[in-house]
Amino acid sequence: MIRIEIDEPTLSRTRIAISPLGELICGLYLLRRNPEVPWPYQSWAVRAREALRSVPLPLYMERLQGAYPDFLDPIPESPAPTITEQLEQIRATPAELIEEQLAMHYPPDRVPPELLPFRDDRRAALDRLAADLGAFWDTAMAPYWPAMRAALDEEVLLRARALAADGPDALLARLHDRIRWEPPVLTLIKPYEQSYQAMNKRLLLVPLIFSRGALSCSTDHPEVMMVTYQSRGAAVLADSPAPPLPEQFDRLGILIGRGRATVLRALTVPSTTTALAVALGLAPSTVSEHLAGLQAAGVVHRRRAGRRVLYGLEPAGLALVSLIGEDSAETESVS
Repeated sequence: MIRIEIDEPTLSRTRIAISPLGELICGLYLLRRNPEVPWPYQSWAVRAREALRSVPLPLYMERLQGAYPDFLDPIPESPAPTITEQLEQIRATPAELIEEQLAMHYPPDRVPPELLPFRDDRRAALDRLAADLGAFWDTAMAPYWPAMRAALDEEVLLRARALAADGPDALLARLHDRIRWEPPVLTLIKPYEQSYQAMNKRLLLVPLIFSRGALSCSTDHPEVMMVTYQSRGAAVLADSPAPPLPEQFDRLGILIGRGRATVLRALTVPSTTTALAVALGLAPSTVSEHLAGLQAAGVVHRRRAGRRVLYGLEPAGLALVSLIGEDSAETESVS
């Protein structure tokens, strides 16, 4: 478990941001951990591994001894930075920050050889790293980024609305099924034990489409504690919708139809028609038709939020997903 004790000033400064660079690096970790990359990342993985032939990025594809200092994956400086801005952030990393973070993680005589160039020839090492990351982005990430950005914008909108309406306590309580918020401790369910304190800092939440359920926190920054979590919308990376569940296991699909069951399950977090279409790989007109039927049945509601229209579950819809759809979810998790 990673346990983070958060004081009230830090909690009150909870913010949400996206990180194109974080997505890139998390994607590299996904490739490193999974020789056979799971759905919906397979087609992206083919393209990414081809890009790695010319830009191998060993700092991320080969495991370092010890922890990764944050200057290799810096905290976003704005709520929605571009990849260009984040690569410039890497290039501009000051020498004293590198020295400070290396000292946090390694004894002076045990700095991994891969990191010595950043200490001894900082500018050349940072320029080379930023150039390689940029080349990989152009080949492996840029073609997918417009759809990813749309899904992330939807995620941020929903979380920001929850933060504004219900406060940070409610937001953290519903952030992810492997994150527990028991004030004042935020627990990330991991297979090892670590403890940190976030006192008089800012808490920055960063959703990542490439997380695939992995959770992380960045602790080197003196003013910011960053926590990453799995964003909705990973299906935008797929060439086609997820393989369907066997019909005999999908009781909800048998009851209301497979298409409506898919949409209903996706509405456990409120969403727009467009975001649902992107996430599920369905045509917007098809999603609209399913939503109209579900709304007429009284299991889905429609709410306006500024210029957007969000759909969410009525109590009856939540009951359907929780009770009748439960065995479907279990089947999906083991396939």
